[in-house]
Amino acid sequence: MELSGNDKHIFDAMNEGILVVDASGAIVFANRAYRRFLERENGGRPENLEGMPLRRLRPGTRLLEVLETGKAILQAPRQEDKDVYFVNMYPVYGDDGSLLGGVSVVTFMQEASAFRELVQTIQQRSEQMLKRAFRADKTFDAIIAIDEKSAACRNLAQRVAGSNAPVLLSGESGTGKSLYAQAIHNASARRDRIFASFSCSAFDAETVEGELFGYTEGYYTGARAGGKVGLIEMADGGTLVLDDITALKPEMQARLLRVLEEHAVRQLGGSEEIPADVRIIAVTAENLEKAVQEGTFRRDLYYHLNTFHIQIPPLRERMADLPGLTGMILGELSGNRVSLGKDALRRLNAYDWPGNVRELRNVLEFASYLAHDSVIEGNDLPANIGVYEQRSKTTLAERIRAAEQAEIRRALQYYGDDLKGKKEAAAELGISLATLYSKLKDNNR
Repeated sequence: MELSGNDKHIFDAMNEGILVVDASGAIVFANRAYRRFLERENGGRPENLEGMPLRRLRPGTRLLEVLETGKAILQAPRQEDKDVYFVNMYPVYGDDGSLLGGVSVVTFMQEASAFRELVQTIQQRSEQMLKRAFRADKTFDAIIAIDEKSAACRNLAQRVAGSNAPVLLSGESGTGKSLYAQAIHNASARRDRIFASFSCSAFDAETVEGELFGYTEGYYTGARAGGKVGLIEMADGGTLVLDDITALKPEMQARLLRVLEEHAVRQLGGSEEIPADVRIIAVTAENLEKAVQEGTFRRDLYYHLNTFHIQIPPLRERMADLPGLTGMILGELSGNRVSLGKDALRRLNAYDWPGNVRELRNVLEFASYLAHDSVIEGNDLPANIGVYEQRSKTTLAERIRAAEQAEIRRALQYYGDDLKGKKEAAAELGISLATLYSKLKDNNR
């Protein structure tokens, strides 16, 4: 067994002690770090090491055991008079499978401690980055709930927050589902652990699967070295919010169901079950029950996620909250330097808010820049927001009919525009299917 000059230079550049022996146990090479180690232990510089039987130099060495068994010995701890270290010992085989010799790699405890400290520092930084990236700032104090519907919704969320069971948050886009998810996390025993949020509709199916479940090295072509830890494993002990849950493909729904049932996750390409004590908060703006009926969402997964179902009402159904919401939003936007005039508040109350609280925030941000003397007046609002001049020309009957049509549109959007959806919408509205068709016909005249 021979080493080239370049091999020796490479080994001499290393801080670890490297010792190479041939199949008979004779020393072939010892690098500088290993020679310094011997010098400290023996009280003098070792000479003529090459060719010396290793047993004579190190009577208690286990490298000879590696030569006998052909099996590596890893992280064997050793302590001499002055040094504490651990050793990895490996057999070396030739192209034909024959044993050529062995290699001993000595890592000294001082360097190992420094490496451990570096790993701990990296871990601490990673945890800090995760906390910043997946931060849950909001609590139930940030949820305005004066209206009867919104107050009932918040009270239910507060009651279920202390549980570890999954939560299903549903509601139109912009109603504040993310706010509720953060508040639930911060009111739970998991508040000091990771809060992660992931949109299931933001990426292609392969990316979503890898991000959620993680993967082993080599599972994907071009995958990162060492594989990837998935969000489910990362959020162990914490909360994982899955937004747009209906976008999950059936095979991923099955994998998520397994996580909920067994509290463990398996990486893509892996065989090990990794414990995953994670609370799932599923979020959707779609009718999840309808998706189950249509066969696009697993019924058994729906039952798991639907343990606690919190349906957040749209802004138009909780208009008693509007003054409080505008005050809170203006406080966040301007530090309470901008207020709302009476005419502006009347126009905000007269608007239907299809974009809900998110639209309200955008409108107030727009108006804040136009406000004179730090007061938002009606003319500072976008032109489409609650114009009274147009409403004052309509009769009471016309306003009632418009309100009916708005409710019918909302119900049909929720249940669907097919025959089954119309039947369900009519039942919710307390009218017959014939009456529903009649009102739809009136609207098209």
